[in-house]
Amino acid sequence: MNKRLLGVIDATTVHEDLEDLSLHRSVAAIPFGGRYRLIDFILSNLVNSGIESVAIFPKYQYRSLMDHLGSGRNWDLNRKRDGLFFFPASNTGNHYTGIGTLDHFADNIDYFERSTQDYAIIANSYTVFNMDFQPLLDWHIQSGCDITEVQKNGKSLGIYLVEKALLMDLIKTRNETGYFNMRDAARDTSSQFQLCYYDYQGYAVMVDSIVNYFNVSMDLLKPEVWKELFPKERPILTKVKDEPPTRYEVDASVKNSMVANGGVIEGTVENSIIGRGVKIGKGTVVRNCIIMQKTQIKENCLLESVIVDKDARIEAGTVITAPADAPAVIRKGTVQGVGSKS
Repeated sequence: MNKRLLGVIDATTVHEDLEDLSLHRSVAAIPFGGRYRLIDFILSNLVNSGIESVAIFPKYQYRSLMDHLGSGRNWDLNRKRDGLFFFPASNTGNHYTGIGTLDHFADNIDYFERSTQDYAIIANSYTVFNMDFQPLLDWHIQSGCDITEVQKNGKSLGIYLVEKALLMDLIKTRNETGYFNMRDAARDTSSQFQLCYYDYQGYAVMVDSIVNYFNVSMDLLKPEVWKELFPKERPILTKVKDEPPTRYEVDASVKNSMVANGGVIEGTVENSIIGRGVKIGKGTVVRNCIIMQKTQIKENCLLESVIVDKDARIEAGTVITAPADAPAVIRKGTVQGVGSKS
């Protein structure tokens, strides 16, 4: 398996509806689930499927992504042969849009030429799922497919399987064919290729808006979803940080929530996801919220249906509430004073 499949992650996509969370980072690097980033899901799926060579193709705001991935050690990709590769986009590509932009691949064609794998998985960086790619590869080969698009309930998940030789041909002939990304090739029913669509049965959601991000995050609090996304035999790997457990003070109350390490909780937390190093003051109530790393929420606050980005500070007595179908977003590093927001 590991010699047959090459992993390619397209991290160039920008979603306008995620702007509040992607001003200072790529969509791939948006924190998720208290201790993960969105890219951890596809990257872990590739590694858990035995893939030993993975290339990341980013374009915008990728410093945070590079810091998170490092050498790839946390995914066992810091190896002498194959491993993790990083190919930022140049400014010369004319068609850097869509999953698997062939101009971007062409700028780094030597990577594909040197690789020894027979097939390539080309995927976006923001789908939350846990998938073994071995059955997909077996099905692709047995079905005689040239290009396979992975779908969920008939909708594309932005994941494609193609023989590497055909991918090389698509790259080299893109100007003649008019195929500038993998979707172009996978959706041209008049082409000479055998196009296939593989229906994935498990939990899978593409995170492309604030509401979508909030809903998928809240899904993690459902035991059936958690068990499917985080099975012991197929762990979702992430950057390891050595931090002490979160400290719960005598008046703390936590119900149906995920709490990462390194924090201090003195108040009440319900149905929420709390990131690393978060401090929640006495008398504060956090309900149906996503609180990211190193945020400080002081005493006697009320937060409901709020996404608080990293390093924010909520001053004492502040009230911020919103409906679940339109959650409020507090941007990274900002300070919120006393008041209300609805």
